Amino acid sequence: MKIDLLNVRIFISRSEVVTDDIGNHKNDWKPYYSCYATVSSEAGKEMTQAGMVVDDSSVDFTIRYCEKAKSINTTEYRVEFNGELYNIEGVDHMNYKKKSIKLKCRKVRR
Repeated sequence: MKIDLLNVRIFISRSEVVTDDIGNHKNDWKPYYSCYATVSSEAGKEMTQAGMVVDDSSVDFTIRYCEKAKSINTTEYRVEFNGELYNIEGVDHMNYKKKSIKLKCRKVRR
């Protein structure tokens, strides 16, 4: 893996269940890991739904393998990049060579 290609900073958050003062449970996103990544994206797709234009961009982030990164999965984690949130739709361990991990992500609709 070429280290000079890791040129953007991403932040990975983990979903945790938090209990408030009266016992209600809710999900909250806590910072989990920050690293440099290579970004490759498809052209931005915009769809029209019910009179709204929706940005449905897909982005792949390639990060270096480490102990914290190997536990990332599609249900508990998400990526923040350039102030935008991305849901992780797939995790590719790149033939399990323990060198890099590719996160296939889609922009969160808000």
